Amino acid sequence: MLVLLKLKPSPPGLEAEYRTIFTAGSLVFLQELVSAFDEEVDKILRLRISRKTHLDLSGDLPGFCEVTAPVRSDPTWRVRPVPQRLQRRHVDVGDLAPCDTQIFRDAPKISQAPVLMLRPRAWNMVEHNMMVKGKEVPGPLCDFGFLMFHCGKLLFDSESGPFFYLSKVESYMEARLWNNIFLWTEQKLGLPVGSIKATVLIENVLSAFEMEEILYELKDHSAGLNCGIWDYSASFVNKFGHRGAFLLPDRSKYVNMEKLFLRSYMDLLVQTCHRRGALATGGMAALLLPQDRDSAPYRAALANVTRLKLLEIKAGVDGFMVYDLGLIEPMQKLFQLHSQGDNQMHQLRDDLTVTPDDLLCMPVGGVTLYGLKYNIAVGILFIDAWLKGKGHFFYRGQVEDSATAEISRSQVWQWIRHQTQLEDDSRVVTRGLVTELTQEVMGELKVVTRCHTVREEQRLLTAAAMFLEVVQKRDFPEFLTTYLNLDHTFLSSQAKRHEGGAAGDMPRPKL
Repeated sequence: MLVLLKLKPSPPGLEAEYRTIFTAGSLVFLQELVSAFDEEVDKILRLRISRKTHLDLSGDLPGFCEVTAPVRSDPTWRVRPVPQRLQRRHVDVGDLAPCDTQIFRDAPKISQAPVLMLRPRAWNMVEHNMMVKGKEVPGPLCDFGFLMFHCGKLLFDSESGPFFYLSKVESYMEARLWNNIFLWTEQKLGLPVGSIKATVLIENVLSAFEMEEILYELKDHSAGLNCGIWDYSASFVNKFGHRGAFLLPDRSKYVNMEKLFLRSYMDLLVQTCHRRGALATGGMAALLLPQDRDSAPYRAALANVTRLKLLEIKAGVDGFMVYDLGLIEPMQKLFQLHSQGDNQMHQLRDDLTVTPDDLLCMPVGGVTLYGLKYNIAVGILFIDAWLKGKGHFFYRGQVEDSATAEISRSQVWQWIRHQTQLEDDSRVVTRGLVTELTQEVMGELKVVTRCHTVREEQRLLTAAAMFLEVVQKRDFPEFLTTYLNLDHTFLSSQAKRHEGGAAGDMPRPKL
């Protein structure tokens, strides 16, 4: 008998969890799911490459697609209404990968029943521990498949799901693939069509031109669209970073939601969603509140978050994410003060016109020494966290994750590529300057990461060396997480295996 699915053995100490998740039934289900859609996954990834190649060779810029104009011009279609539990989404708690169950336990009491919305890995991620028909499994199919098999019907029967966030979607063709996966799964598990609901993160400049088409493809399964500042900004470097006209200035000084290209993106997202009866949600407030509620720093931090999130509420969003649980109550009150009802879908923004030029207009500004060092620090700290098996870390009063790591390393790569001049002292951003500044920030980063052993210091040095490697590449690595996952898997596994081991276990990188 031909064995179609191969699964690596359980990690030590997780045998019970392994047996619970990887049952015979769940493995058969996943093998069938992957077999049904594996070729389609490969196709959309090749389409991404083809699209990027066309833009590079032609010098063209994206615009609203003529082929799908009938979808945009048809005023009659709407997305299917979401269940009652999703009608009021003023504040989502934005957890960060890998899943942190503690933050879920710390959220509202079980009597208020927080709703879990899984964010499967993006299409560019691969599950290395499982193979179907001789190929490693697409990461999102693994994440989605196991949750649906074990929990899909339970969540539906309890009116609490199954709900998802879909990240890194670049086109309506990818939304169509997800919709087909949802339909196949609902049929397979005996669920009504439309049981699965998904919020699509519009975090790529190309998908910003296809918002209506994405909603249309998912109209039975849509929970709306979401916008976030850093992955979206990083996508400009991803797609156009080699073009001088798309030099993105210092994000710490010149990039925020008040700038035209980001404000237009949010306005268009709100207008598109509300026109089609869908929810529009904003990005995550990453600021961490100081512990002392009576202190000036606490009041300043809360005022800063309030100002930025009030802009989103006035733009018409139906909700947004926070990380710090202390922000839930004040942000809910902010919505109550400045909006009416469960959501703002009555705000149609019919007076608004957003053009391709608006969406592609780069903000004016340069590069500061502070911003360059900050980006270097965030990039290194994310890789260090990655090697420890974590998806986020805390730095200078904020939570940082893959999104901020993406924009950080993207900007450093782009500034080196265009030999950008610093505002402070007219130095040019070069490989040598970035290496020199990396050495300067390492002292602070050792404190931030609490390096107490030679081993921990070695891991941080490894992270710094990997960061320098990625920002000096001739061709821009499309996703930092893919680069780490595929090209540096051995470093991650070695770091975990030898955690706390002897100093000689891993070579000491030189900067």
